[in-house]
Amino acid sequence: MTSKRKRTTDAVEILHRRYYAGRPKRVAALEEERANADVARQICALRTKAGLTQAQVAKLIGTTPSVISRLEDADYEGHSLSMLRRIAAALQARVEIRFTPLKSLLRAA
Repeated sequence: MTSKRKRTTDAVEILHRRYYAGRPKRVAALEEERANADVARQICALRTKAGLTQAQVAKLIGTTPSVISRLEDADYEGHSLSMLRRIAAALQARVEIRFTPLKSLLRAA
């Protein structure tokens, strides 16, 4: 007996079913992109809250403004823990890492 999927008009659910459900590699890639974007947003938010420019943060941690710009780019994939710690220290914060289960992300098709 085959069970029919419940119909939906939720665009996110439709996209998930069409492109991600049952495709763990795609889900993993999506999660990696989400993590990169989240890190970039957090760096930018911390810097902005501190009232600093990218050049000022760069000077505080001994790098160039282009490095800070790259780190604040959602498409950047080269975040290193040591660089994140340097930025956090300069912005009076600390890096916190959490591991969360993927069960909710890998919904059944």
